Amino acid sequence: MLRAFVICLAFLPLVAVPAAANERAFKAFINEIKQAATKDGVDKKHLDALDSLTPDPEVQRLAARQPEYVKPIWAYLTHMVTDERLRLGRIELEARQTFLEGLEQKYGVPRGILIAIWGVETNYGSNKGSFSVLRSLATLGYEGKRADFGRQQLLYALRILQSGDVALEDFKGSWAGAMGHTQFIPTTYADYAADGTGDGIRDIWTEPRDAIASAAYYLKRMGWQRDLIWGVEVSVPDDFDFAEARIKNAKPVAYWLGKGVKGTQAEIGDLPGEVSLFAPAGLRGPVFLLTKNFRVLLRYNTAPAYALAVGHLSQRFSGAAPFTRDWPNADRPLLPDEIAELQRRLRRAGYDTGDVDGVLGRQTIAAVRDYQKDRGLAADGYATPGLLHVLAR
Repeated sequence: MLRAFVICLAFLPLVAVPAAANERAFKAFINEIKQAATKDGVDKKHLDALDSLTPDPEVQRLAARQPEYVKPIWAYLTHMVTDERLRLGRIELEARQTFLEGLEQKYGVPRGILIAIWGVETNYGSNKGSFSVLRSLATLGYEGKRADFGRQQLLYALRILQSGDVALEDFKGSWAGAMGHTQFIPTTYADYAADGTGDGIRDIWTEPRDAIASAAYYLKRMGWQRDLIWGVEVSVPDDFDFAEARIKNAKPVAYWLGKGVKGTQAEIGDLPGEVSLFAPAGLRGPVFLLTKNFRVLLRYNTAPAYALAVGHLSQRFSGAAPFTRDWPNADRPLLPDEIAELQRRLRRAGYDTGDVDGVLGRQTIAAVRDYQKDRGLAADGYATPGLLHVLAR
């Protein structure tokens, strides 16, 4: 996806501005972009495509939307790792075997990971996005807190048109400007897009081989380590200190073995380098030891749920079993208003959650963990309606 900025965009407020002022600001922005792109050497025929643009109300709506609820990680995984996605992925792995072998040799990234990225991003190209890249980025760029981002991406998008790698009619993507089979934003395309077919064109929009090769090249440049798994499911003892279950808390595997961590489906003693423990549902769900390669997947998309979906889907392609431990599917996730109330109550109790924003981010999870630890509870940082009820007393 390569678009972690979308997480921020999703919580920006709408501000009512008179239509005439909007129109003047947008035209001024387009003129500024045309001047800057001209200095970049973009031809007039590409700049003329900007003249007919207007702000896209749907992009504005999506950029300002407030989610009605926060989807728990297991619901996301259920949506991404389906029988149909597995079936289609295995078909692609078989059909593209020779091509994928070549990518493995060149970049060191397993074919299952590459096909899983393709599957999670766009369901193997069936959902690449139908928004005009130019219009979406112009809408995001002409005003608001993400204007600098939108402006930069729009200028790079014009350079892509200038390169000839994509025709204007094919220049489509998500509402936030992520493009093609593997959803690169323009700046990422400029730095990491690869020619997978050898025809001199990097067409991630209509040529899956270019898109898959681009993903492989990107992961290699981000530090993917050849022949290293992304992670493994583990079990932890009943008295495990979940305060240590943080993705950034990387330790040698011997450290975790000393804490009583054990593999559930594979041995973990030979894992090289430093690994970290990840317990997205706390003590009530699956727990994982993560390697450096999981952290590389987070460079593609910063959401741990995304990286876990890619990693698990890739394993399931080759016949791996589902997770050993069940997810707490019966749990109801906290609504944004409830998360905000949780944050307010934690702050009043002396725990720093950061902003009261209705987002269960890392700082809020850390505050939940500290609260649990101080009260002798299992300090897994997992926030539930029950915890909010306890805080309300």
